[in-house]
Amino acid sequence: MQTFFVTGVSSGFGRALALAALAAGHRVIGTLRKESDRAAFDALEPGRSFGVLLDVTDTARVAPAVDAAERDIGPIDVLVNNAGYGHEGTLEESPLEDLRRQFEVNVFGAVAVIKAVLPHMRARRAGRIVNITSMGGLTAFPGLSYYHGSKFALEGIGESLAREVAPFGIRVSNVEPGAFRTDWAGRSMVRAPRSIADYDEVFGPLRERRQANSGKQPGDPAKAAQAILKLAASDDPPVHLLLGEDALGFVREKIAALSREIDAWEAVSRDTRHD
Repeated sequence: MQTFFVTGVSSGFGRALALAALAAGHRVIGTLRKESDRAAFDALEPGRSFGVLLDVTDTARVAPAVDAAERDIGPIDVLVNNAGYGHEGTLEESPLEDLRRQFEVNVFGAVAVIKAVLPHMRARRAGRIVNITSMGGLTAFPGLSYYHGSKFALEGIGESLAREVAPFGIRVSNVEPGAFRTDWAGRSMVRAPRSIADYDEVFGPLRERRQANSGKQPGDPAKAAQAILKLAASDDPPVHLLLGEDALGFVREKIAALSREIDAWEAVSRDTRHD
């Protein structure tokens, strides 16, 4: 039996993972932002499900919440940074404050939880840290620049962290889902208002298609949860785990395009050495 600390268990991947972990006999400490949700989660599996009232952007409360969980519930074996949301809008039309908010939740909140859990895991010389990023942390689409920026940032942080903490027996994985049937493109999406007609052709159809497909995405969150449980139980988990055929396709296209671009400009790249 493992003890999971999962941020954002009220819906989406967090909810699916919490239910799957509980069904598998694990203990789950889940963070929620509403007291009613916290109490309901607490009651799911008394003695194995523990709701914690916490907004990850309230960074002053993160470490005390983690310390209390370690003290009162037990050692955290697996941290899953799941809390987050999407921002949709062209860069020019999106207020700068929206970028700050996107990073506060998707990046700074996740890092605050990692920093709170690390001293405990390091002392035990064991632990798993799983960051739920996105295929959008490795490739990018029009109209999601703020979201991509936050996920690319978390990807880099996780990859560097993996190398920093490997000597302590701590394994770090970035999980990159494609399109799954969560609330990401629905109520969990912040959409910037449209104001510049020049973007109508490139961005308008994408926004309409994303809204129309919300709830109809090909990915199954319950199957994603099983994949994450398998990763958490592995002695040699990957640093990157793509979930979904669409994620595999888009990221492979990105890698191929990047390789072609590197090859095309290789001579320029090499012609920068100091003589």
